[in-house]
Amino acid sequence: MASTRRLSSTLEMTSSKQPASRRGSERRVPDRRGSGYSSGPSRRPSIDPSRLIPMDKTTHVGGTNDFNVVFIGAGNIMFGSDEGPWNHSFRFEHKLGLRLKVVALIDPAIERATAVLQKKCDSFVISAYQATRVFKTLEDFVKNMSPKDRPRAIVVGSPPMFRGSLQPGRDIEMQILKYFPGVAIFMEKPIATGPKHELEESFQIAKAISDSKAICSVGYMLRYLKAVQKMKQIIEENELTVMVTIARYACAYESIAKPDWWDKSKSAGPVIEQGTHFCDLSRYFGGEVDIASVTAHSLDWDENAGHLSKVRIDESKIAPENRIPRVTAATWKYDSGAVGSFIHTATLQGHNYSCELEIHADGYSLKLVNPYVQPVLYVRRPGDDHEQMYTFPDDDPFFSEVSNWIDIIEDIEEDPEAAQILSSYEDACRTYELTWAIREASERSRAARLAASKAAATVFEEEDEAE
Repeated sequence: MASTRRLSSTLEMTSSKQPASRRGSERRVPDRRGSGYSSGPSRRPSIDPSRLIPMDKTTHVGGTNDFNVVFIGAGNIMFGSDEGPWNHSFRFEHKLGLRLKVVALIDPAIERATAVLQKKCDSFVISAYQATRVFKTLEDFVKNMSPKDRPRAIVVGSPPMFRGSLQPGRDIEMQILKYFPGVAIFMEKPIATGPKHELEESFQIAKAISDSKAICSVGYMLRYLKAVQKMKQIIEENELTVMVTIARYACAYESIAKPDWWDKSKSAGPVIEQGTHFCDLSRYFGGEVDIASVTAHSLDWDENAGHLSKVRIDESKIAPENRIPRVTAATWKYDSGAVGSFIHTATLQGHNYSCELEIHADGYSLKLVNPYVQPVLYVRRPGDDHEQMYTFPDDDPFFSEVSNWIDIIEDIEEDPEAAQILSSYEDACRTYELTWAIREASERSRAARLAASKAAATVFEEEDEAE
């Protein structure tokens, strides 16, 4: 089938200087499907930013046949909320148009699932949902599925504590591979928030997905930002070697009223659950991390500097050892020799977050600001101390990741570089491994600090008694 995509570039640059003329990339990535894995930073897949076109300027994937999809999870990620721009169903509706048929919505909260489904049926996208059935489990759907309901794709947006494991009830990936071998999978991130000892199980799942040849994409949507792909383009065209990655993620804690987020035993902590995006972007540019080199420190709730005045939940109901740190700062070495750093803070009030990523190479600095809302890229090049500013109006990385995944499922692109899955399951496992390494390093540092303080207090008491 011929491609229905059109080249379009809405990238804008504000500068007195024009960028260097673009050379065609000589790199080729043989695996578009996201089942395999490549280790070096120069081999990580990328997309020409001009191909990441806005949702309102794309055309529906052609064809008359239905495109059956199963949605697992009926929460905010799948159907949207006022808290953020996520809404996978919205992007699927725009990408597939009248071809979209959601054959099943799977969520143990039947009433919630039925309610969101009714809203869809009351809207102009009724054709996608009028035959949708609601089930508590994937197994229930399989038992009641007719041949015409077999999905071409499965989208997993259930909470991360229910995936990424081989344990019954938290093994949705293995269930999908069992009942629907070879069917394409879109998995939300992080891939899990279970206990650390289950990390190896996540890698086993990654291998099973790779062996199955299923087209699998994990939702690290910031990789699909035009700004991020522009950064990759600059690095590749100038044959740069990344020397350091510097990431900062400052959340607006006042707006977070979900008790589980404040409880490490349920959310795995803010670095794993929230900071995962920027740890992932760091790896995307820096390459693989020497996990043994990770060091970290934290500012915790019981320290003088750790007091927060506008926490909207009752932290006293959370066990002290499970309360989240206010600040976590980490550094590490990449296998390439480069250095990485990441800092997560729960310090801002209000609603807006403050997030930045800097990439430095010989003569170059690339600074990405405000990637979630209105990305701006500042680039400093050799021979000019002034920064060039790039803006990217109407960019929607949520749509781009879905659009690229569907294009690969449909296999409609003649150009092998036109659509790439930028985050495989195994790649996502390595990001998950890094976030756990940061959490554990910060907890070891805190434990050592408390032990030293206790030892010092004991010595002081003994000296006082001796006097």
